[in-house]
Amino acid sequence: MKYKCLVLDHDDTVVDSSESIHFPSFIEYLRIYYPDKASDYDFESYIVKNFHPGIVSLFMDEIGMDEEELKKEEEFWRDFVKNHVPNAYSGIGEIITDFKSRGGIVAVDSHSLTEYIVRDYKANSLPDPDVIYGWDIPKENRKPSPATVLELMERYKLSPSEVLVVDDLKPGYDMARGAGVDFAAAGWAYRVPEIEDFMRKNCDFYLESVEELRELLGI
Repeated sequence: MKYKCLVLDHDDTVVDSSESIHFPSFIEYLRIYYPDKASDYDFESYIVKNFHPGIVSLFMDEIGMDEEELKKEEEFWRDFVKNHVPNAYSGIGEIITDFKSRGGIVAVDSHSLTEYIVRDYKANSLPDPDVIYGWDIPKENRKPSPATVLELMERYKLSPSEVLVVDDLKPGYDMARGAGVDFAAAGWAYRVPEIEDFMRKNCDFYLESVEELRELLGI
């Protein structure tokens, strides 16, 4: 295989979750605590803000939350996600299975909580990842920091050319670039022109379908 390690984002890469879970949670929170801002966002504008500058900047710099309010929003989000399980994209489980069966290492690097990543993999009958880096790791190590990818390479004695990051948003792209590894944009979750334009111009690969990931991996 071209790559020995596959680093997968979770939301909108492995599972279809932002439009069905994370965006509704965001809007419901605004309706309760920031009702004057609830109508400012549709799904596309929300995804663009997640793409850049990122969810924390959206909450703090644009909506105006302080650290205490950010913690309250996170608890609301945790409770919402607890009761909503997303569906995996068709074909992604088979890709993970086939990659692992050939000796590949699968890591998840996500801004979702580890416990929910584990839950989603089990609920969708996906093979267990070898490593999970969730929102609950130290914040300085979260995407866009390359710290987790560098740790993976050290742990498994991998060269940068042996690692592929697959993600739908810019923090994953920035993480891959910081670690010096290849990056493939997961373009199968949604079509947002601003995001697609950036990804096509800057990424090593732009994948329109899950099947294109299989072809890229050569499995």
